[in-house]
Amino acid sequence: MSQRPAKERMIEAAFALFEERGYDQTTVDDITERAQVGRTTFFRTFRSKEDVIFPDRDTLLGAIEARLGGSSHETALTAVVDAARLVLRHYLAEGDLALARYRLTRSVPALRSREFAGMQHFQRIFREFIVSWMGGAPDSALKAELMAAAVVTAHNHVLRRWLRGLTERPEQEFDAAMATTVDLFTAPSAAGPEGGIVVFRTSKDLDAVVPALKRVLGEPV
Repeated sequence: MSQRPAKERMIEAAFALFEERGYDQTTVDDITERAQVGRTTFFRTFRSKEDVIFPDRDTLLGAIEARLGGSSHETALTAVVDAARLVLRHYLAEGDLALARYRLTRSVPALRSREFAGMQHFQRIFREFIVSWMGGAPDSALKAELMAAAVVTAHNHVLRRWLRGLTERPEQEFDAAMATTVDLFTAPSAAGPEGGIVVFRTSKDLDAVVPALKRVLGEPV
């Protein structure tokens, strides 16, 4: 039987050792010994011990950028939702590895900061894409910032619920969360171009009020 790839063995060894000994107490030499690889192999694959915790971050970023880049103006919002879904599905596919990472990032401040920085990177990609989609309107930067933050927040809300064992249907919850998020930015205003509602008090008869309203609105009396 052929041996599993070195990267898989190093990741598995690292997470097992982090659970057994603690993150700070585990060295690169411990990981390479457990995985039966050399230090050269380790540093050819990872820049540091910290990188083992987030082994596929660059690949995931590339997938997000590819999904956004392959959209049109008409499908931009769908692309943003799909890109966020890629992140969620990546965590779901990791299974126990994602759960182990969650335990580590909760207990090791440096790893928690690294994960936060990663989410900020995702948010920046979404923001830049949305700004471009909006076409440079005066308030596009603010709207893009708000929308990107809302997308990442909705994603993280569902992901945390899954990591904490609070949902067995994360993808369905994700769809609902994203629908709510998109509605925040695409819902029509109460008074659209076809008209609006005006509420006022008056003691005059309706027949006397209507002509005055028509004059205000520029309509023929």
